Amino acid sequence: MAKVEKRGALSAEQLREFFREMLLIRRFEERVEERFRAGELPGFLHVAIGQEAVAVGVCRALEEGDVMASTHRAHGHTLALGTHPNEVMAELYGKLEGCSHGYGGSMHLYDIERGNLGANAVVGGGLPAVVGAALAFKLREEPRVALAFFGDGATNIGTFHESLNLAQVWQVPAVFVCEMNHWAESTPVAQHAPIDDFTKRALAYDMASAQVDGQDVEAVHAAAVEALDHARGGNGPFFLVCETYRLTGHYVGDPQVYRPKGEQQELRETQDPLTKLRQRLELSDGDVEELEREVGELVDASVQFAQNGTDPKPEDALKNVYA
Repeated sequence: MAKVEKRGALSAEQLREFFREMLLIRRFEERVEERFRAGELPGFLHVAIGQEAVAVGVCRALEEGDVMASTHRAHGHTLALGTHPNEVMAELYGKLEGCSHGYGGSMHLYDIERGNLGANAVVGGGLPAVVGAALAFKLREEPRVALAFFGDGATNIGTFHESLNLAQVWQVPAVFVCEMNHWAESTPVAQHAPIDDFTKRALAYDMASAQVDGQDVEAVHAAAVEALDHARGGNGPFFLVCETYRLTGHYVGDPQVYRPKGEQQELRETQDPLTKLRQRLELSDGDVEELEREVGELVDASVQFAQNGTDPKPEDALKNVYA
């Protein structure tokens, strides 16, 4: 995982690297969606187009030894944490060369070597695991932090509250990152939550919290650094709310009949984190074309790698099954 300076404002060079990473995630997911619609990928597919700034801003703040648990919308987190596009794409194709050796697919991306404890098809499923990992770090007196991603809908389930409660009682080095994209699948936030300020979710546990513009990668990164420093410094867990926007449906093929007409297009025009960062960096058309060419080659190569990958043997289907 590439490291950045942890103090002070990010340089233009660092922000350009963040832009490249966000662009890679965007083009990777667009290609994945294309291949899925062509019938090449099995299972369900959930992309995080529009939420790239959260993935990059948070994951680039993690340090060596830290761990992360993702959600069913995990491609961006996995790429931002350093897993090569070839390994992610191969996993989506169900190949042995995939990061989960073909067992997981889109909703179960693991990369333990890089600190990725795994994506999870169970809403909020990563939170208890992160509390356990953080408790282990505390008992071993290791300066490591465990971080969980989840959506605003997950804040309504029991394991969310149990996890935050135990994390605070035990004062473990955990960071809880809520990707508040305003939709719990197809239910708008106003219909599933009685609050507008999601930092209030942490009030019942007297937990430190903050909210940040999830479309501003620099702001996300700064907030994530603060949260991680808080937890690593022995001050207990931290709850970070990143207000972001899902510029697609809940899943690929979602008709989105629940969404107001024209909302998606309006958000793409006003809330795209890539457009915002490009404007801040004042990147020229030539600069963007160069980056597009670079990430395009990476994505093309990943598809070729996956298509040429090794299919698992049918007799190995029950390997690693313990129940």
